[in-house]
Amino acid sequence: MPAREAFAQVRMQPLYGFCHYVLNCTQEAIFRGEVIGLENLPADGAFLLAANHASHLDPPFIGAVIPHQMAFFARKSLWKPGLGAWWMDGVGAIPVERDSADLAAIKRVIATLRGGRPIVLFPEGTRSPDGQLQPAKPGVGMIVGKTQVPVVPCRIFNSHLALNRHGGLRPGTPIHIVFGRPLSPADYDRPSDGKERYQRISERIMAAISRLSEPAFEVI
Repeated sequence: MPAREAFAQVRMQPLYGFCHYVLNCTQEAIFRGEVIGLENLPADGAFLLAANHASHLDPPFIGAVIPHQMAFFARKSLWKPGLGAWWMDGVGAIPVERDSADLAAIKRVIATLRGGRPIVLFPEGTRSPDGQLQPAKPGVGMIVGKTQVPVVPCRIFNSHLALNRHGGLRPGTPIHIVFGRPLSPADYDRPSDGKERYQRISERIMAAISRLSEPAFEVI
């Protein structure tokens, strides 16, 4: 496994780069685990990173080990007047209505990818209650079906143990992050799937995530 790139933050917007550095240090010092497959990330251009979701730690810790500035979804309710909204805008988060089909957010994601910027999405849609993979929803399939960008499968392990749904934090829990080989449109898309095309794309992406194995880890 190649070492994480030192000071990749200099290529990022200042606020994002600062947060990236702080989170990277936190992840390495407090939740130190293995990071496998960074060489599978495209060096430039748009791609979609599709990951499983089991904890609020997933977006920041996945983002913290990727040497690119990524875009993320976030609940629109987090855009409250003051520091929170300023921070969300500053790091380039995309607001989305959690409990509805937010077509405006989907259009922003598609525009972000077509503009050449990579983005992180979670095909399951919501956090898993026990760390087990959940069925994929069609949203990610629609986005990559329309943009035809490479998809990098990613699996994060143990984040649900490090921070559970009830807010219980367990420092020292090793959080492993594994990146798989990119999927090309030919790997995930079958236009002949007809009305089920987007759901089938999401399922193929989720299957690629499921094939990623947890690395062996020995506490030293």
